[in-house]
Amino acid sequence: MSESGGSTEILGNKGVWLVLAAAILWGTTGTVQALAPAGSSPQAIGALRLALGGSALALSAWLRGGLRLRSWPPLLTVAAGAFVALYQVTFFSAVLKTGVAVGTIVGIGSAPVFAGILEYLVRQRRPGRRWYFSTAVAVFGCLLLVLQSGDIRIDIGGVVLALAAGFSYAAYALAIKLLLPGRSPEDVTAVIFCLGAIFLSPLLVTADLTWLGQVNGWLLMLHLGLVATALSYWFFASGLKTVAASTAVTLSLAEPLTAAILGIVVVGERINVVSSLGLVLILSALVLLIVPDRVEGRRR
Repeated sequence: MSESGGSTEILGNKGVWLVLAAAILWGTTGTVQALAPAGSSPQAIGALRLALGGSALALSAWLRGGLRLRSWPPLLTVAAGAFVALYQVTFFSAVLKTGVAVGTIVGIGSAPVFAGILEYLVRQRRPGRRWYFSTAVAVFGCLLLVLQSGDIRIDIGGVVLALAAGFSYAAYALAIKLLLPGRSPEDVTAVIFCLGAIFLSPLLVTADLTWLGQVNGWLLMLHLGLVATALSYWFFASGLKTVAASTAVTLSLAEPLTAAILGIVVVGERINVVSSLGLVLILSALVLLIVPDRVEGRRR
């Protein structure tokens, strides 16, 4: 099946649903991290998440006889691992400096824009008109979720870090896409996440890890490492085999949608008219992106 960047086959594209499944799992991280023990830091959590997730993927790949490390383009592979590591540091630091709402929406909301630009510059592939409209609607919906929050603080440094996170996310999504030909999604994710963990390992030298001795600390890392990293990124990489990187990054805006719903259902957050409209807009944008355009298909 060909890549889906607005094609008529996108609804039946298994990759679309794999990317959405990944985004839903990512959407659980905010709720889970709210239960993190005192003393834990965003940098340590990010480094441990990559180390545990990458190790699990590497072990799985090795057990099935995969993980051949020959013929990997060194520059692209190292860059992918570096961007994965950079995303962890910049995103969690942005949330810490400028708040969950602003940090999350700026980071995730800017990623589709960066993805479209990078895909055009690197692959000379321009996203379809539907992608532009869907992305704009989804980002506006995310903005409404921010505006309804009563705990908004704008920190310029935090916003810059969030933009860096958005760029890093778009960059490693494209890098994964470029590494997939001739390699399994499991191998690709295992290699780049292990590299990311190596890049972040110095952060663990001076970090306070005593919180890992607590039950909720271990449960937190097991979920973030095995479910929200290893499993979710295997879904994501598998989806990228048939989905354009720019489309996949826009589809991943299902993450804030999931996070908002969990906040309402699990944490008991209140929802008002503005936030309801934001959720509807994000959901509508995702539906618009995955439903086939039969009229456009006939014109082609």
